[in-house]
Amino acid sequence: MSINNPLTKNIEAGRAPFTFAEYKAAGGYQSFANAVKMAPRDVMGQVKDAGLGGRGGAGFNTGLKWSFSPDPDGLPRYLVVNADEMEPGTFKDRLLMESDPHLLIEGMITASYAIQATTGYIFLRGEYTVAEENLLKAIAEAYDNGMLGKNIQGSDFSLDIYLHTSAGRYICGEETALINALEGKRANPRFKPPFPQVSGLWGRPTLVNNVETICNIPGILTHGVEWFKGLGLGEESGTRISGVSGRVKNPGCWEMPVGTTFRTLLEDYAGGMQDGYQLKAFLPGGGSTDFLMPEHLDLPMIPGEVAKAGSRLGTSLIMVLDDKTCPIGTVRNLIKFFAHESCGWCTPCRDGLPWVEHILNKMEEGKGEMKDIEILKEMCGYMGPGNTFCALAPGAAEPLQSSLKYFMDEYEQHVKHGCSYKKH
Repeated sequence: MSINNPLTKNIEAGRAPFTFAEYKAAGGYQSFANAVKMAPRDVMGQVKDAGLGGRGGAGFNTGLKWSFSPDPDGLPRYLVVNADEMEPGTFKDRLLMESDPHLLIEGMITASYAIQATTGYIFLRGEYTVAEENLLKAIAEAYDNGMLGKNIQGSDFSLDIYLHTSAGRYICGEETALINALEGKRANPRFKPPFPQVSGLWGRPTLVNNVETICNIPGILTHGVEWFKGLGLGEESGTRISGVSGRVKNPGCWEMPVGTTFRTLLEDYAGGMQDGYQLKAFLPGGGSTDFLMPEHLDLPMIPGEVAKAGSRLGTSLIMVLDDKTCPIGTVRNLIKFFAHESCGWCTPCRDGLPWVEHILNKMEEGKGEMKDIEILKEMCGYMGPGNTFCALAPGAAEPLQSSLKYFMDEYEQHVKHGCSYKKH
């Protein structure tokens, strides 16, 4: 697996991360010097004009999100990096933090200046022990070299960064649940509004961004808006880390221009399907996205284009379903995960997901009934957008609803004759 990014060129995953000196020699830690010459709102404007969409799944314009922060009032404000990465099939942020911790730290420094945050937190998935070790070392090096702490590079701006290891729950991917967990509370989502940009961590203005999103900031402020726009294909801006898991010849992650097609990712980078297997379907952006079919492979990996096809780009790491793996069993495994990870805050999620899991278990055991298929269809509506407190259950419903759309004959086969895949 390899990652290619503007500061560190081609990086083999698993190699030792750059030291502070090596990273700086490769062009790192230049963005703050450029940013500090501008007003914070102008830095936000550059990020907005660059067209950087969030890389955590929603894809919202990053600079626009920052601009919702109120003007500084002299009291604390915070930047929080969501490094929990619990989405099934997603592992790009782990590779960034393990291989390039200084890239994340530099991005945090520049982003914090833009929103005038004086404290930054990295909310890290607890199982990411290598990333934890590398980040702690990099943070210490940044302090030793005057890039963190008081009066960074002789400026009036000061920043402290802390690493917080999570106890680990999928719900922490929801930014207000993450904030509650960071405060030492149960990781339940909060009512919105107010949004975190106005009232977040300890009631103060807080920006929550994904690891990959923040790692794009140094390049924009070092090389400029037009440079970043020029990295994409057509009208698209920048690059994006995309990846493939499943029965392909070369699973992994690659940084590619935004607008690259799924076919290019699957066939040119991942090497196509393993011998003896054919592509049946794929989840385009982690476990909480709708299935797409082989006829969708020529879609560009752009949020709007993927939405037109009935799914979401999500985290841009595709999970391949091959022709020898049961789609109903695949959905059951995903639903089991989401049911376990529900915070229990609202009924459709707390009770709906275990009930769906129960029905899918019946089908896999050959005990399903035709009425169960209708119940599953109804449950997709009950757990859909607008009926739950956060997006966990609606996301969990996406692979289920799309499997009912594309694999209805296999659901009926399960009811009438049991799972045929187990007979091979």
